Order: sequence, then C-alpha cells, then structure tokens
Amino acid sequence: MSSAVVKCPTCSALVEWGEQSPFRPFCSERCKLIDLGAWAAEEHAIPGGDVEDELFSDDFPARHH
Repeated sequence: MSSAVVKCPTCSALVEWGEQSPFRPFCSERCKLIDLGAWAAEEHAIPGGDVEDELFSDDFPARHH
C-alpha cells in the first residue's frame, strides 16, 4: 500500500505521508518552524464568532489588525 502525498503548507514541496516524513505535513523542520512563527506573529488566525469575542473581550487588551 502506498502512502498519500501532500504539499508542504509552507513551500509546496511534495511530502510522502508516513513514518519516513517526521515533520509531515511539512517537508522539513525549517518549514515547520516558519509556519509556527507565522502563527506566533498572528499572521495566521482562525476566525472566531461574535459570541467568543464577547465572552473573552474583557480578558485581553484590544488587538488592532
């Protein structure tokens, strides 16, 4: 049985999904860390609904994007 092949989310290199690719879905540790840095810098975000924003709005200072 062959493994699935996916594109690295950072550089689009093809990555075989299996034990031979320890950083999957990334092609390398470098690409994994680039993606992690983008999340930390808030370049990536998962949109929240108005309810979540209201529930937690007093817990954190206002963010300006």
